[in-house]
Amino acid sequence: MITKKNVEHISWLSRIKLTEEEKEKFTKQLNYILDYFETLDEVEADVPPTHHILGITNVFRDDVAKKSISQEGALENAPKKERGYFKGPRIV
Repeated sequence: MITKKNVEHISWLSRIKLTEEEKEKFTKQLNYILDYFETLDEVEADVPPTHHILGITNVFRDDVAKKSISQEGALENAPKKERGYFKGPRIV
């Protein structure tokens, strides 16, 4: 259980000034978080992890090596090219 004194100590350690309303608010919020962890602790240990809700193992196509585009084909529509490369603007 988190108390208002704990919140004050945490705010002092983190060098954050809190108003009385903020201290009350954070005390409630931190206790809610701890209560939720207690709920999670009640879950059975033998539940398998869920990686995907549909159970799909692989939705990708097979990786097949194919011939790529030629250098001339890649440079075909380039506005500027030089010695077989794309030519960009000079940046100084």
